[in-house]
Amino acid sequence: MGTVKLVVVMIIMVGLTVEGSRAISLCDMNDEGLEACKPSVTPPDPVDPTPQCCEALKGANLTFLCSYKNSMWLPSLGIDPTLAMGLPAKCSLDMPSDC
Repeated sequence: MGTVKLVVVMIIMVGLTVEGSRAISLCDMNDEGLEACKPSVTPPDPVDPTPQCCEALKGANLTFLCSYKNSMWLPSLGIDPTLAMGLPAKCSLDMPSDC
């Protein structure tokens, strides 16, 4: 009976891990917004942001983005922090003054 419980717990944990890895939110942007912007902030050949990226960025918490500019979190996601900090200007958005 103990082995069955362990297997059930393991299946639940794997399910939660897979589900949790599917949905990511960064700076109040959902996965679709992040995916739309990722080509613009990924080296070595970033592209200009798409209208979908700029629209997603309009709803982003740019102050929160500023807090990541010296963090290892963005590079761990394949995002270049310098490119990410320049993205709002490319979408004609103002960065917070304290950034």
